[in-house]
Amino acid sequence: MSIIHTDRWLEEDYHQPLNISKKLLKYFEDVTERELYDYLIMHGMYRPVQNGKETVEKLINLDCWNIVLKEWKRLKKIWNGPDIPIFIFPSDEQNTQIKREFKGKSGVAFKDKLFLFLPVDIEVNELRALFTHEYNHICVLANNKKNDDHYTLVESVLIEGLAESAVKHHLGEKYTAKWTNYYNSKELQNFLERIILPNKDLKKNEREHMKILYGKGFYPKMVGYCVGFYLIQKLLQEDKVSYPLLMKLSLSDVRNLLEI
Repeated sequence: MSIIHTDRWLEEDYHQPLNISKKLLKYFEDVTERELYDYLIMHGMYRPVQNGKETVEKLINLDCWNIVLKEWKRLKKIWNGPDIPIFIFPSDEQNTQIKREFKGKSGVAFKDKLFLFLPVDIEVNELRALFTHEYNHICVLANNKKNDDHYTLVESVLIEGLAESAVKHHLGEKYTAKWTNYYNSKELQNFLERIILPNKDLKKNEREHMKILYGKGFYPKMVGYCVGFYLIQKLLQEDKVSYPLLMKLSLSDVRNLLEI
């Protein structure tokens, strides 16, 4: 299935996002268009602005849909990944955190579909980096067949570390996220021992799981993501395994290599 022609949806209904959300309902279960749109906004989907149609035209002119299609074909072959629907929309210009932390781009991956939210000025390699991160999630989830709520905190940490390590492996350090440089290795080891490991079995449906992963409340910012990247990079730098081989392993195997 791969790329869905959301460019056409946006040309017709940019200012009526609930109409777009209604088109998405067939890909979800037990959700209304309002609930779905609110959920996607939480992850960075656009809220209509007056000149928003110009953003849509610019993204079309940048050929974003074809760039993602080519990248999906390439990574699908490398990772033996699944064929899933991919949805592209503008990102939320009013979300200051996404602008500050993620260069205005965002995304969300489910086990059977993927959403990308793009700023008007996105560069080609930044788009490739975002897609690489999110599609990596899809491939890792496909290799570890578990119900979403059954993933533990330490597994979520490793999933994020694998995804951003994929960006570094395929595109270089220049295109990794800002959060990969928030802390030094001594701080990250301390976070691993003091925050992640004592809570490693928290399930995804437990509130503290997501708070730690994103570093909300009193936790260090993006602590779960940062520790995950630290752990995967540590494996790679110590030559315990190559990245292509890492992608063939289960999360349990990765944990065993890390002895966590």
